[in-house]
Amino acid sequence: VLSQHVEQLYARELLADGAGGVGYLLKDRVFDAAQFVDAVRRVAAGGTAMDPQVIQQLLARRTGPDRPLSRLTPRELEVLELMAQGRSNTAIATQLVVTERAIAKHTSNIFAKLGLEVSDDDNRRVLAVLAHLDRDR
Repeated sequence: VLSQHVEQLYARELLADGAGGVGYLLKDRVFDAAQFVDAVRRVAAGGTAMDPQVIQQLLARRTGPDRPLSRLTPRELEVLELMAQGRSNTAIATQLVVTERAIAKHTSNIFAKLGLEVSDDDNRRVLAVLAHLDRDR
């Protein structure tokens, strides 16, 4: 989706099936052709590409004291936001200027704090993002 503004309900519905191959970018923030092409390629490959502003608005209502996100550290929230944008651990590590091992540890902590067990049937990365995008649960 290339949209003029953020529609939270629509963004959550796009991500709800967890199948991947989803993108939600804001028109006024697509300035760099290389970044746009990268996003299109990620979506075409079955990944996700989410504008940071979309993620920020979707996560904003999930940070109260009774919300699952309240268990996460600020750095874990930052990692989760980048995961929601469809970034790999390598890309997250590069952006945050840390090692991939540090990102793997943060990701593991996120899964543990959210009670996401290892499963052959589910993608915990997708479940972690979706658990926080659905503010009505």
